[in-house]
Amino acid sequence: MGVTEQLTDTRPLDAGRRARVAIPFILCTLIWSSTWLVIHSQLGIVPPAWSVTYRFLVAAVAMVAYARVTGARLRFTAREHGLALVYGVAQYALNYFCVYLAERTVTSGLVAVLFALLIVPNALFAWVFLKQGVSRAFLLGSGVATIGLVLLFAHELAAVPHLRGAIWTGIGWSLLGVLFSSIANVAQASKAARAVPVAALIAWGMVWGVLFDAVSAWAMDGPPAFDPHPDYWVGVLYLGLIGSALAFTCYFYVIRAIGPGRAAYTSVLSPGLAMGLSTLFEGYRWSPEAIVGCLLSLAGLFVALQARQSAKPLR
Repeated sequence: MGVTEQLTDTRPLDAGRRARVAIPFILCTLIWSSTWLVIHSQLGIVPPAWSVTYRFLVAAVAMVAYARVTGARLRFTAREHGLALVYGVAQYALNYFCVYLAERTVTSGLVAVLFALLIVPNALFAWVFLKQGVSRAFLLGSGVATIGLVLLFAHELAAVPHLRGAIWTGIGWSLLGVLFSSIANVAQASKAARAVPVAALIAWGMVWGVLFDAVSAWAMDGPPAFDPHPDYWVGVLYLGLIGSALAFTCYFYVIRAIGPGRAAYTSVLSPGLAMGLSTLFEGYRWSPEAIVGCLLSLAGLFVALQARQSAKPLR
């Protein structure tokens, strides 16, 4: 096996590996396509920071229980706890704070499209910290995707000029969330992280994340707030158990089975489904510019991912 294959996992997938990853890949793609919409239903009485805390408290309890049942090693060294802390705070606290705040001003589908850009900082951070290659074709595809996003959000800004400030705020929170998510992705793709059982790393990451969530929520918004409506708590359970515990476990399995490059196809497939749900449930209205922008974004990201499979370091 060549060095490039080791770094980017470009070896052809045999039938056995394809069969093993098919179900977890489909599951996390479908689940994350729906969570954007459910997050929107969480915005109301409870401040976003406390909603994030409740979500990952549920998820952390579920993952610790799963780790114990499956016999995963939960006793970590100080270095492993440091890794789980960085990964958990970036992924399960800062990333989701930004997502919940973004969805206050832009639709869930548009936030999902912006998060499809996750592969760009993922690849660049992997180039810098993990010594993985980035091809010129990858950069070209990423550029096309960015042009598509500009068209998509230009339509949004033109359609409601009185809300431009709010839309820009939503875009900013989304991009900041992408950055934190990318930091977490690179941390969990490191050699040190791969030596830790998946269930244990997710469990401890969520424990550290929810501790940070709770302290931050109390500092920013005061004591815990509660929504009396049952649908809010149904949403919390869905996001915690299905959208977090199950989906992240599936995603980690896919990454370790076929590599982060191929696993990133979830970020291209999810936005299309999320935009469809946003159209059905949030009343998002498509314009010709928005359609072209969305198609360009997804096409550019698809090209970027294809190029990523055979990437060589830039010289």
